[in-house]
Amino acid sequence: MEDLKMAEQGVERMSVTDEIVAEKVSVTGAEAPEAKPKEKPKKAPKEKVVKDKKPVVHGGAQGGAKKEVKKESGLGLAFKKDENFGEWYSDVVVRGEMIEYYDVSGCYILRPWSYSIWESIKDFFDKEIKKMGIENTYFPLFVSEKALTKEKDHVEGFAPEVAWVTRSGDSELEEPIAIRPTSETVMYPIFAKWIRGHRDLPLRINQWCNVVRWEFKHPTPFIRSREFLWQEGHTAFATKEEADVEVHQILELYRRVYEELLAVPVIKGVKSEVEKFAGGLYTTTVEAFIPSTGRGVQGATSHCLGQNFSKMFDILFEDENRERKNVWQNSWGLTTRTIGVMVMIHGDNKGLVLPPRVAPIQVVVIPVPFKGIDPSEECLKVTRQLQEAGFRVKDDLRDNYSPGWKYSHWELKGVPLRIEIGPRDIENKQVRVVRRDLEDKTEGRSQDIPMANLVEKIGEILETMQKALLEKAREERTSCITVADNWDDFIAALNNKKMVLAPWCDEVEVEESVKARTKGEAGAAKTLCMPFEQDTLPMVSNTLPEGTKCFVSGKPAKKWALWGRSY
Repeated sequence: MEDLKMAEQGVERMSVTDEIVAEKVSVTGAEAPEAKPKEKPKKAPKEKVVKDKKPVVHGGAQGGAKKEVKKESGLGLAFKKDENFGEWYSDVVVRGEMIEYYDVSGCYILRPWSYSIWESIKDFFDKEIKKMGIENTYFPLFVSEKALTKEKDHVEGFAPEVAWVTRSGDSELEEPIAIRPTSETVMYPIFAKWIRGHRDLPLRINQWCNVVRWEFKHPTPFIRSREFLWQEGHTAFATKEEADVEVHQILELYRRVYEELLAVPVIKGVKSEVEKFAGGLYTTTVEAFIPSTGRGVQGATSHCLGQNFSKMFDILFEDENRERKNVWQNSWGLTTRTIGVMVMIHGDNKGLVLPPRVAPIQVVVIPVPFKGIDPSEECLKVTRQLQEAGFRVKDDLRDNYSPGWKYSHWELKGVPLRIEIGPRDIENKQVRVVRRDLEDKTEGRSQDIPMANLVEKIGEILETMQKALLEKAREERTSCITVADNWDDFIAALNNKKMVLAPWCDEVEVEESVKARTKGEAGAAKTLCMPFEQDTLPMVSNTLPEGTKCFVSGKPAKKWALWGRSY
């Protein structure tokens, strides 16, 4: 354990006894009994979590991971990311204190560690949409059957996932009431009341809430759950041009959430007719990719609904010439799926790796006692100094854990930086800083920083880490994109866990045929999006060469499409 060895200046950071204890104590975050610091922790009960403990996350070899016997481990995670991704993911979100399982399958408790990340996303996005003149509101959780079924295409898209309330106590309700899977049909009857003339436009509102979609697929924390948190924006305009502008403004904000906050690269694009939002005119998306599983993830969507809903719900306005017209509408949403994508992309065999901009704690300060000298007081001073400078900092002064145990505990939780302070550090007026994003023995992982410029250096290191995480993820994502102009190459790339850029004729029947031909245990392939900024993908140009044929049908290709398996 390189970080626990003596530093170059001769500081002994950990006794032999401490090292032995660190290897034996489980990293669960629970307080160890003071009288028995070396007691082997009890195994967590499994009865409650059987249904959700092992979600199908599509890791391991093609066609499903081989069943493993979970090995007993005293420290850290029991599974490796590249060997059993599904078990690793389940382990890391529980041991990293992101979620707790609940007795309703597909529903999860978001612990403070993950909810704080959602708050960071919410704070950023909420501030940006308010700059655009969008206001927050709240609409009821319940939807009448009449409202939900008014728009046929829309309800068909959600019908299998709608949860219904049919009883109150012992009494049957006269009419069943749906729990919102989304709020178009909740809000738009009210839009028809609020909008009368052109001066009532644009109407631009957003709500932060929960929704319920009773998924039949295997639940997976954050990625696919039956209840989740999100924001949903709903807006109305006098013209399509205004609606189009907003669609892309919101999509850019979603890109910024993923890339600037979560350090996750995404591709902006438009969905196919098959994959667009039910009842909408067109759907734009930011698509992420999980290299470990070879699957795409729809990160967030911004829809132009056209006038379909406004015609169904009679949302009319009188223009300047006193002509009555239907409004043009948009809806857009971002969910707690963001957190799961971040975990999958950055996590490693030690646990979570959190980007500094969303980490609940950016720096943890740990004393390293030696020969009866306790540097806790100096740790408190460093903590206060960094907190006053605006960093999110915590000191871990617990005396019933060894320094080595604390190192592993906070690495499991993904804290970006660790500061170690021992007697020799105090003497030399410095601290040891260790980066979470770099592997052991990597150059630059740890360094000694003089106290005189600690605040400045901590800021620089955190910013370097944020950029490095995004760059690493982007390079890995780009290496997972393959260009194919024929069916055989397409299938080979797909089975090699790649996304595939392929020329396509843009016909619904052709996409449906691809789904049918690739259907299997690993799931069918589909279009993820038609990328907007294809010049950012180095393997193709924006325009198709003249005479390019569709990789499936052989008909003239109309556009590049990004294909793959997805969550």
